[in-house]
Amino acid sequence: MSEELVIDDHDVLLVVDLQNDFCPGGALAVPRGDTVVPVANRLAPRFRHVILTQDWHPNGHLSFASSHPGARPFETIAVAYGMQELWPDHCIQDTFGAAFRTDLAVPQAELIMRKGFHAAIDSYSAFRENDRVTRTGLAGYLRERGLARVFIAGLALDFCVRYSAEDARQEGFMPIVIEDACAAIDLGGSLDATWASFQDFDIRSVRADVIG
Repeated sequence: MSEELVIDDHDVLLVVDLQNDFCPGGALAVPRGDTVVPVANRLAPRFRHVILTQDWHPNGHLSFASSHPGARPFETIAVAYGMQELWPDHCIQDTFGAAFRTDLAVPQAELIMRKGFHAAIDSYSAFRENDRVTRTGLAGYLRERGLARVFIAGLALDFCVRYSAEDARQEGFMPIVIEDACAAIDLGGSLDATWASFQDFDIRSVRADVIG
């Protein structure tokens, strides 16, 4: 068994996109996405600091296949800032799909950080949008509060969790991905690419039972 990780006041739990559209029955369902919710619920009380992210797209968002005539979901196209995966319409502002799961019980969360609300830029990472220039302000928030280790749970492991972890590392924080508090889409080898990236970035992954 791995050595227990003792949580202190410099740690934060970042819970990524536990929303209806990313769970079974949703518009962009992650397989077993709903199983992440009870793990996040058990973890959250162990942390003094908890932050939630929420995908929050306007209608007609650039990342929607429906915004590009003739395109289909899960195709990749070139946009102004590079290559962009196209998705089914999902997490549209003020809809049921964009709402947090009703069984997510994290009332102590101190911040809800919305992302993807710029119509012409997608946003996987909690730190930087997909143009890699536009910042969310999360890094500054963490620094001002003296937070150093970022424990990451949520959906999807191979997209929003992955890019949040990579950007946390690049911003000078210590990201730790909680394996059994995440689930993956695994689109075109994206899960294998994620584990390889974590190795390259020296991003640690653990199971929830070693966090105390």
